[in-house]
Amino acid sequence: MKVVMYSKENCCLCDNAKAVLHELQQEFSFTIEEIDIYKDDALLEKYQIMIPVVEMDGEEVQFGIIQKDVIRKRLTKVFAVE
Repeated sequence: MKVVMYSKENCCLCDNAKAVLHELQQEFSFTIEEIDIYKDDALLEKYQIMIPVVEMDGEEVQFGIIQKDVIRKRLTKVFAVE
């Protein structure tokens, strides 16, 4: 499974979100695709003040301050179905 994280450079919230995702990789098997919104005008317009944004299966799961429990809950659901 792939988790997408929309972010930008020099963003402490993005760094924290990335740390949360890396911690959760110890519990769940998934890859992280990090996308810099400043490299795509459409993404910049869509997410400019929302980042970081964590997306799973095409659905925005959480944005801003990423909480480990919220992401863990979603991952638990996803892996229970597989």
